[in-house]
Amino acid sequence: MVGATPRAANEAGDNEVNMKTPRDLVRCGWASNERSILYHDREWGVPQHDDRVLFEFLILEGAQAGLSWDTILKKRESYRAAFDGFDPRKIALYDGRKRQALMRDAGIIRNRLKIAAAIQNAKAFLAIKKEFGSFDKYIWQFVGGKARVNALKSGQQIPACTAESDAMSKDLKRRGFRFVGTTICYAFMQATGMVNDHLPDCSFK
Repeated sequence: MVGATPRAANEAGDNEVNMKTPRDLVRCGWASNERSILYHDREWGVPQHDDRVLFEFLILEGAQAGLSWDTILKKRESYRAAFDGFDPRKIALYDGRKRQALMRDAGIIRNRLKIAAAIQNAKAFLAIKKEFGSFDKYIWQFVGGKARVNALKSGQQIPACTAESDAMSKDLKRRGFRFVGTTICYAFMQATGMVNDHLPDCSFK
């Protein structure tokens, strides 16, 4: 979900999609409005390896807890402005005054626990970068470094969590992260293309 990131699919596949008219395209059912359609078409399920983008998704997925993803998409630009473009080095240094300012910002989810988690997660994120060289190297190990394309059938329920998201959640919590339950971790994996859960008849599978 980050910055108009273009789809990283193979060129031939992209050209095939681009040749179709909007009426011809088939999308996953949840992509139902202009904002979610744009996100679905350009970002969801696209393998992401940029650390800043991965951090943005981590924070936004945590902010979504108990809410709809559409709510987060509406507030995404406000989050970028409020959280210094999701720069973990800056966020890790937020003090009490900055926390209060965030609590007054109507453009984001004004939840004290979620704001505190974003700051704590920035610190834990930087610790992982120091240990592994990049967050990308660390996080992709949970799928063996390769995106998993799930062969879901039309109408089949997309899982809320998997053994991989369980393992990710457990290790992130051990390292001090918050709002990283297994369901949130699986949504993060979908968003960053660690898993591809587009339905078989979706034009963006």
